[in-house]
Amino acid sequence: MIGRLFRAHGEFCASHPWEVIVALLTITACMLTVDKTGTLDVSAPAAAAAAATATPNGTPPPTGRQRPCHGWSQSCDGLEAEYNAADVILMTIVRCTAVLYCYYQFCSLHRLGSKYVLGIAGLFTVFSSFIFTTAIIKFLGSDISDLKDALFFLLLVIDLSNSGRLAQLALAGSNQAEVTRNIARGLELLGPSISLDTIVEALLVGVGTLSGVQRLEVLCMFAVLSVLVNYVVFMTFYPACLSLIFDLSRTGMDMSAVRERAKGSLLLKSLNEEEQKANPVLQRVKLIMSTGLVIVHVYSRIVFTSSDYDTVDKTLSPTLNLNASTNRTESGELTDILIRLLTMSADHIVICIVVIALVVKFICFDNRDTLQAPLRAAPVESTAKASQTMPLELAPVARVPLFSLEEQSSTHAATQTELVPLVRERLALPVRPPRPLQECLALLNAIDEADGVASGAAALSDEEIINIVNAGGQHCPLHKIESVLEDLERGIAIRRQIIGGRAKLPLERLDLLPYKHFDYRKVMNACCENVLGYVPIPVGYAGPLMLDGVSYYVPMATTEGALVASTNRGCKALSVRGVRSVVEDVGMTRAPCVRFPSVARASEAKRWIEHEANYLLVKKEFDSTSRFGRLKDCYIAMDGPQLYVRFEALTGDAMGMNMVSKGTEMALRFIKRQFPDMQIISLSGNFCCDKKPAAINWIKGRGKRVVTECIISAATLRSVLKTDAKTLVECNKLKNLSGTAMAGSIGGNNAHAANMVTAVFLATGQDPAQNVTSSNCSTAMDCWAENSEDLYMTCTMPSLEVGTVGGGTGLPGQGACLEMLGVRGAHPTQPGDNAKKLAQIVCATVMAGELSLMAALVNNDLVKSHMRHNRSSIAVSGANNPLNVTVSSCSTIS
Repeated sequence: MIGRLFRAHGEFCASHPWEVIVALLTITACMLTVDKTGTLDVSAPAAAAAAATATPNGTPPPTGRQRPCHGWSQSCDGLEAEYNAADVILMTIVRCTAVLYCYYQFCSLHRLGSKYVLGIAGLFTVFSSFIFTTAIIKFLGSDISDLKDALFFLLLVIDLSNSGRLAQLALAGSNQAEVTRNIARGLELLGPSISLDTIVEALLVGVGTLSGVQRLEVLCMFAVLSVLVNYVVFMTFYPACLSLIFDLSRTGMDMSAVRERAKGSLLLKSLNEEEQKANPVLQRVKLIMSTGLVIVHVYSRIVFTSSDYDTVDKTLSPTLNLNASTNRTESGELTDILIRLLTMSADHIVICIVVIALVVKFICFDNRDTLQAPLRAAPVESTAKASQTMPLELAPVARVPLFSLEEQSSTHAATQTELVPLVRERLALPVRPPRPLQECLALLNAIDEADGVASGAAALSDEEIINIVNAGGQHCPLHKIESVLEDLERGIAIRRQIIGGRAKLPLERLDLLPYKHFDYRKVMNACCENVLGYVPIPVGYAGPLMLDGVSYYVPMATTEGALVASTNRGCKALSVRGVRSVVEDVGMTRAPCVRFPSVARASEAKRWIEHEANYLLVKKEFDSTSRFGRLKDCYIAMDGPQLYVRFEALTGDAMGMNMVSKGTEMALRFIKRQFPDMQIISLSGNFCCDKKPAAINWIKGRGKRVVTECIISAATLRSVLKTDAKTLVECNKLKNLSGTAMAGSIGGNNAHAANMVTAVFLATGQDPAQNVTSSNCSTAMDCWAENSEDLYMTCTMPSLEVGTVGGGTGLPGQGACLEMLGVRGAHPTQPGDNAKKLAQIVCATVMAGELSLMAALVNNDLVKSHMRHNRSSIAVSGANNPLNVTVSSCSTIS
């Protein structure tokens, strides 16, 4: 309920900024112009009473609970007398602390990188700490010169961290309506905690007004007032200014880069974390503290005897009013006020020195490191050559990223080598209209004389890069944007903007596809092109799986509920006695199609290749292309004048398609020298056969041929799988054998081998399209001869195409999954052994999934398990789907 009220309040302030700002300024002006003379005049009886009760030196007699500065008097008698050396030292420490605290907050806002956050927060600080407070002090009748001491206390109680959060939340909006919603959302999240903090802070600082020390009471009253004014301004003036400034500046600025970083900001993440992980203990402590402080204030201020209260009130009020009127008369002229404000004592000199030192530090030292790196990345000399007419003020400077605190700490810790690309990533011109295309092209092609490479891309804004890409030509093709910019992540971000615009895809939709925090160096020219981002896939594990005496925990990447759980149950059943396996490296194949002028000529070439001596010559040419690729066999099929030559080669620990293709091309060149009339139709003639169902792979094999076996005891069948051997054997015969024959399937004598194959392939960086061939599997079940109640099970997979080097195996996540299995990279002593071991693990995992699914089928547990996992309320709820796409389950039944 409270959150909704703050949200409505924030939406009103953000949607009516002019009304809120004008109303607050009008109230301020009225408070500054109110004449308080009539209310502060002291009547004759009061003056007489004051004179009667005054001491010979003109000061009122002291009382136990007297507060001499009560009523915001201009100055208090005796105040200057107490301005001794200790007081000077104390106030100097307070002022220095306030200055340093303000400098820290300014640097924190400066690290956010956005001049809008810095400017709006600075404006908010000025109004909340000086103008509004001055207006209220004037309204209450106090001397304006007292701000000389109180201003530093005001600076100490102002916290700009929440201002930065709200500003960045507003920056994340892509249009004014979204800015308004974001501001309202920010106030909904921050409002309750800030309100409670304000109450506690005001009560806590207000305790100082009960101390009886004159200067401390005055300053604490100023501080309490500042806390309250700061809260009012933050809840009204600040959100209105945010909305108004973003609305006025949005047409003249490129918000895409700023918004991109604002959405990934650490401050915005902290808002979500604060929403999800509110600390109830802290809130209760604050409530208890505020209650206790209220009691202290009530007891200290109200609980008096009537006689004491009357005596103090009658003694103090006339005297203080008389002094206020007299002092106001004496200091009524502007020159006196200026002299009092400009009075310089020793502590003021110290404060001036501190302020000057901080300004010099910020200008001369804090920005030097961040400016030198951009100059190294894009030298001024090369820029001047590219554009002779560009004034010095328009030289490339650091653009305005929204740095997170984690990025700042890592930047300071980076070495010289790491700092240059990090800063180069964040370079662009200040927010301004894009330059002409020819000028941008000159900058883009500017050559760094030091290393002889183009260095001007970092000096261009994202909008200018987009204009160059859209202009066409070879200057910056869209598919090569990363190499042109020499900045992978920035190139991908710009490509996303271009594709989103061309496809008329809202940025909110494209933002759902992540692209940050990924090592694209391992992707480019290896795994993917025209990169837009990456799709995270959940990875589970099945195991332990006992295979050939070794325990494995098998990673499986899938979005299908119940698959990992089912495979894990199968691993539990198989691991009681363990799985045994054998593997054969059949070899990877490539079969080009070649044509001859006649059938006779084709037959002659076939006999020539199959001759042992000629085959060895072809093998020599084939093997010369790789350290690991070795031609194993050559099988030739003839169709009219066409020959389909199926080269079969060992490829070490690589899956080997590229290796075999390169060797095949070299072998064809050698054969063509012997038969110049041979015409090469295609390097692949589909006789391989790759990524397609084919009987030749089922019969002759491809990649690795693996066979696994296991005996599952009757006790395990009953306790783990809730079934028996005879039931499973009968189901396997009718489903996996007879049913597959009825369908005319090739290599489909199994329940769902493709499920486990694809899940392990995705986790370990294999080519997922090769699950078509690799999922060829024959699952066999029989009652064990020695004990008819035990189950004997085998899985035969003749064409498993796997590798542990090359392709997706080099990516960090996939490499980690291979590391889990102990097969990452090439085997150090026996090339090919890691790939063989991976094939054995895949086949054993398939056996586990087959066993578990068959048991679920005979027990009618399949639908039940999918309703529990795959069809949960989270999976099918449209509220949890940002795109509002209906989510449906997928069945594990092939």
